[in-house]
Amino acid sequence: MVSKEQKRASLHEKLQILRALTHSQAANKKSIIADASTYIKELKQKISKLNQEIACVHNTTSTALGEEPSPLVSVEVLEKGFLISVFMDKNSPGLLASILEAFDVLGLTVLEARASCASSFRFQAVGGEDEGEEVIDADAVEQAVMQAIRSYPGN
Repeated sequence: MVSKEQKRASLHEKLQILRALTHSQAANKKSIIADASTYIKELKQKISKLNQEIACVHNTTSTALGEEPSPLVSVEVLEKGFLISVFMDKNSPGLLASILEAFDVLGLTVLEARASCASSFRFQAVGGEDEGEEVIDADAVEQAVMQAIRSYPGN
């Protein structure tokens, strides 16, 4: 049977490993775990950005080979809301309205946005959740935007 001392020593050792892996300077358990949580969120954002870059390279390669590129949609979680980015190689007049309708259905308010519809379609927006609405996750936002793009008559 494992004694309380052995359990405590084992937990302390595991916390020190976690502290080292996350480059935490914290001394107490709660702070180490909070730092680890922040570190994991940062890693998730880095993975999302890398996946976006990979998809962009794939789209560029597909276009060079004459294939129809798929739209690139990424959603990052912010402190209060989301950063939504959409990129398509072709211009799609009216697609912006379709995406904004999807925001409305989700209960997202556009707090800030940039759009370009010259030779390609680029859209970046910060969307905040409406007060009193249920919590929305990033995957739901991404799926709703992708559905708006797929169901748009110009595609």
